[in-house]
Amino acid sequence: MTDETTAVTTSLPDHASVGRVLRDQRKTIWVAAALMVLGLFFGQYDEWTLAFCIAGGVLLGLVNHLVTEYWLLRIITGGAQPTRGQLTRTTIVRLAALSVVAIGAAVAFWPAGIGLLLGLAIFRLISLVMTALPLLKELKNT
Repeated sequence: MTDETTAVTTSLPDHASVGRVLRDQRKTIWVAAALMVLGLFFGQYDEWTLAFCIAGGVLLGLVNHLVTEYWLLRIITGGAQPTRGQLTRTTIVRLAALSVVAIGAAVAFWPAGIGLLLGLAIFRLISLVMTALPLLKELKNT
């Protein structure tokens, strides 16, 4: 076993916990909080429904992100080798639930409810960038 492999295996937690996910994702949580405050900025223009929908969309995206991270941590720490079918089914169920909630809320608060979908999309874009930057940095270093 090389030193690099040993370093990777020792940094893995023994078990999955919500606290570990929250610690690992603290930058993402701070960015989401900043985006929610920024979304509430629109409230000063007497568009409070839109402001809360944008903030709610960001919050919904954050919850989805944290649930996904917890699910992945459980798989990694459990040592299981899930099949593609299991991964696909779990992802489809999670995204279907997210879609039903997001579209339901957007319809319920229409037309300002479109802000919820906007907040969800903005958070998704930001989280993808936050995930891609460390990966690109790692590729550059190798």
